Amino acid sequence: MNYADQDPALRPLLDRILSAEDRARVEPLLTELGELAAGELDRQAALADANPPELRQYAPDGERVDEIEYHPAHDRVASIAYERFGLAAMSHRPGVHGWPTAIPHTVKYALSYLYVQSEFGMACPLSMTDSAARVLRLFDPERYADEIAALSSTDRELRATGAMFMTEQQGGTDVGLTRTLATDHGTHWRLTGKKWFASNPAADVILTLARVPGQGAGTRGLGMFLVPRLRPDGSRNAIRIDRLKDKLGSRSIASAEVSLEEAYATPVGELTGGFRQMAEMVNVSRLSNAMRATALMRRAVRESVGHTRVREVFGKPLFEQPLMRATLLPMVVDAEAALGLVLEAAARLTEADNGSAAARDLIRVLTPLAKYTLCKRARTVTGEAMEIRGGNGYIEDWVNPRLLRDAHLGSIWEGSSNVIALDVLRCMRRRSAHHTLADTYGTGRLADRWKALREKGDRLLELPGEEAEMRIGRYADELARTVMATLLFQQAEYEAEATGNGRTFLVAHACLALLNDPDALPRTALDHLAELADGGRVPLALVPAPGAGYEAMEAARV
Repeated sequence: MNYADQDPALRPLLDRILSAEDRARVEPLLTELGELAAGELDRQAALADANPPELRQYAPDGERVDEIEYHPAHDRVASIAYERFGLAAMSHRPGVHGWPTAIPHTVKYALSYLYVQSEFGMACPLSMTDSAARVLRLFDPERYADEIAALSSTDRELRATGAMFMTEQQGGTDVGLTRTLATDHGTHWRLTGKKWFASNPAADVILTLARVPGQGAGTRGLGMFLVPRLRPDGSRNAIRIDRLKDKLGSRSIASAEVSLEEAYATPVGELTGGFRQMAEMVNVSRLSNAMRATALMRRAVRESVGHTRVREVFGKPLFEQPLMRATLLPMVVDAEAALGLVLEAAARLTEADNGSAAARDLIRVLTPLAKYTLCKRARTVTGEAMEIRGGNGYIEDWVNPRLLRDAHLGSIWEGSSNVIALDVLRCMRRRSAHHTLADTYGTGRLADRWKALREKGDRLLELPGEEAEMRIGRYADELARTVMATLLFQQAEYEAEATGNGRTFLVAHACLALLNDPDALPRTALDHLAELADGGRVPLALVPAPGAGYEAMEAARV
């Protein structure tokens, strides 16, 4: 089995998005990682999940050591990610896998998507390591050249991992309530405070926020600091791990409550810009959350399709049962639409990093939209997949419980859904983000829908503040789903011209039909569910021309 080979959307999307050279370079990596994800990586991930990390606070002689002990399976899945595939390194240095430059974000997220289908937890420290290197490159590259090199190394002996300690007990969403205090000691600073959620607490390079005396209240008073695991003299820094969190999911990696007891730290960039700098790290982590949700959906769909094809009920495979097909179709559409949005955002992030101001504006709103809608939808898709498998789906011998547990993390980490929706509203107020989306995607088949969404967004902004905040969640979901439908039609047109296959047109039309009416039963798509799930060929003759009235055609068939 190979997860890349079984994915009907991944390779066609990369064919369209990547240059010919990058597409050729990534192909052997897709093949290798797709096979690993379906085999060894999946087995090791199950072991790591069943044997979570343990905290050893004291050595036998009573010395405080705060060491975290990992199962060998954790170390193996880490080695595959950091060393073999360089998932945390490829955005920061040339030469990884033979690329003459840093690897495009699209390639990184495509490979990470394959990896996460088997091992979800490791994607958290991977993302933070990648993001920490990014923040240091953007805001203080000369001072932290050594740290950037370590964070982006694929050498087992040289590589470092990163972490982001931001949440405090009294201030999770409201970062301005941060109480950790920074004191200046000339050559360095010392931090004192408690961090309530600290994933990868044994990281080598920790980025955190602390209050700088005299700098003001709220987020204005926060500076960003780098807290190393070891002081310059090689001694352990004063980072005390109070306890590990007993989490619902993401159990293969450690999250902790941490006390900083005058911990050695150095400033990152301008201390007056700490919150803005941390926002850069958070936003990239949010896109990673959306990618992980997409990977969970793909794995859930694959498990469900495979199960229903071999499970017979009342003399016929479940896959052939009408109600099961109606259950599976939205899951198939969601997984494919989600991947299109994630890879689109990744491509725009690459453009933004290369200097495009338009791409920067676009990625600023695409990221919260993707996190908001995809992470919420992953909870539903993984839940449906558990029910489809029946009693076995509830048993830990199968992957479904782990998928469901892990799916709930994405809507919480790096901002809960309500926080993300308010971020979309902020983008609309400050940058007219809904106009940016409509200008970018509002041509072609969905032009009228985009015009209506633009006007709806304008009316929402005219509402009193509290009223707008109450309504933004539903509107953000509409925006995200319309972007996904638009991207599906773009991909469908590319595939129809390049290969003569109308399969993705059926996916796109089904996506639009379900967007207009969640109870819709797009019959042509249901009749060709096997081709939609497997990537088979669908004659273009079955696909209506633009403006031909797909809904009317479907109604006539009924």
